[in-house]
Amino acid sequence: MSLTRLFNDRWPGTVLFDLDGTLVDSAPDLAVAVDDMLHALDLPTAGEDKVRDWVGNGAGVLVHRALADRFDYQSDQAPDDLFDRARQLFFDAYRARNGSAASVYPGILPFLEACRDAGTRLGVVTNKPLEFTGPLLEQMDLAHWFEVVVGGDSLPVKKPDPEPLFHACRELGGDPATCLMVGDSINDIEAAQAAGMPVVAVSYGYNYGVRLEDTGADRVVDSLTELL
Repeated sequence: MSLTRLFNDRWPGTVLFDLDGTLVDSAPDLAVAVDDMLHALDLPTAGEDKVRDWVGNGAGVLVHRALADRFDYQSDQAPDDLFDRARQLFFDAYRARNGSAASVYPGILPFLEACRDAGTRLGVVTNKPLEFTGPLLEQMDLAHWFEVVVGGDSLPVKKPDPEPLFHACRELGGDPATCLMVGDSINDIEAAQAAGMPVVAVSYGYNYGVRLEDTGADRVVDSLTELL
């Protein structure tokens, strides 16, 4: 089904994208940085499979999950001094590796080209710290597509709070009713639903094992080319 079916046979005026797991497979870089952090702390390394299940809620949550070696963690499980040291170790390791093994998912470029041809304005809304978001988009040769980039530390709140989506939509001069959110996880879906935006979920990303068809997303696709 073409995307225009969600917008009264028109292309959306604005499209917002999640980054990790939606535009870019960044798990290989994140996994190496997490393991570098754990190794420096004399803790068992995690490996890419675990890290793929841990990403999506921002760097702080990723560090907490890595220290706990599990998705569900108690925020007070790691002493503050350990967490602060671990987070700095992770930032240092990821800064050195950001984009080195990441890749753009198939189907992204044709969809971006279709948006450009339709005059749609594009933005990125991610929970990734802004320090790493811009360089990753540049490294992947994606930065030039997006007029607005909202990182996990751009505002006081992150997804699934809807405010980052509202903020990006306002910056692009859009209307939430004609703005599409594209993401890979329940955070993206809940944020879009709270913002009153239609949402398309991609099946290939980091969704914590959630069955996306049960989340209320307007569409679930294996590739964004299915929307063309």
